[in-house]
Amino acid sequence: MRPASLEALGLVCALGRGKAEVARGLFAGDTSGLVEEQGHLPEGRAARVGRVPGDLRPLPPAFAKDDSRATRILLTALEEIRDAVDMAVTRFGRARIGVVLGTSTSGIEAGERAIAHRRAEGTLPSWYDYQQQEIGRMAPFLADYLGLRGPALTVSTACTSGGKALASARRMLDQGWCDAVIAGGCDSLCKLTVNGFTSLESATPELCNPMSRNRGGINVGEGAALFLLSREPSEVTLLGAGASSDAHHISSPDPSGAGAAAAMREALADARLRPDQIGYLNLHATATPKNDAMESLATAEVFPDGVPCSGTKPLTGHALGAAAALEAAFAWLTLHPEWNPNGLLPPHRWDGAADPGLPALNLVRDGARLGPRAILSNAFAFGGNNLSLVIGSAP
Repeated sequence: MRPASLEALGLVCALGRGKAEVARGLFAGDTSGLVEEQGHLPEGRAARVGRVPGDLRPLPPAFAKDDSRATRILLTALEEIRDAVDMAVTRFGRARIGVVLGTSTSGIEAGERAIAHRRAEGTLPSWYDYQQQEIGRMAPFLADYLGLRGPALTVSTACTSGGKALASARRMLDQGWCDAVIAGGCDSLCKLTVNGFTSLESATPELCNPMSRNRGGINVGEGAALFLLSREPSEVTLLGAGASSDAHHISSPDPSGAGAAAAMREALADARLRPDQIGYLNLHATATPKNDAMESLATAEVFPDGVPCSGTKPLTGHALGAAAALEAAFAWLTLHPEWNPNGLLPPHRWDGAADPGLPALNLVRDGARLGPRAILSNAFAFGGNNLSLVIGSAP
């Protein structure tokens, strides 16, 4: 399959709003965006979460049925690429631009607030509409908002969703269905996910500690990353994608890491690259015991000579359906000279206590720089759903 150009990027997450803020925090390894908050868990317990900073504008009245924290985050990310989207509409026409978005919670947070209102007042609030939390609505909403008439589909494969959206967008371009595609992921904080991961004993109130022997679980985050993909030449390109499915367990990965290794190898083959041509690996690195164990094994198998790698979730929290798109955005920022003129790599934030039961990885320290200009980014999800993307740039 042909590569797809990643022409433009808009993003928002706990590191900040927009490429400039996020890049500053990313290469500094800034964990200050992950904060303790009340209100997510019962009995007054605090949760550490990665919240998008600042106020989010409500949607125009015509889109009140879609107004939620998730769609407000989505449109905040859109602001950065709106000019590029408008230029694509002029070049190709509205019917030739598609939308593919990944999400896992959509606007469930709005439903939670509506239920709380009903418990207190006896009726649902006037502003609530079920459409706000319809999981398949995210992409059609954005297409309607922009007046686009190309294919619009939402991908929901848990924590691989945003990356799967990018892979799907590339295929749509390759098959000639579209001339440009807006693709990425978006999720917002909600009690459902914080309580869900807490119930699974997979969350921690401390800062998450990926690849450490002391790792205790994830911090839930939120955010959005939107790319404009096309066949036009650009600074950064989606070179390859690989996917696999373990079908090992509903919530636990195959402990051998075989499915993760298969996805990485498929992505490398699709990009026509060898492991030694990868300059950096963005690990999924949730800081849960089982994920980090299997990913360490898979990484050591695919990269027997090592590769610089780091997990960025201590900077953002685990943004679930948006995570793979956000981390693809971090690869884009790492490769782009405008946003990373010194060629720095995102540092790995942890306590430095290696797990003696796992293969040692080349975890990035402050000041490390990118070598070969191709990056592999991993995402793994419930049900053994595995995805790897290869993103590269011109030398």
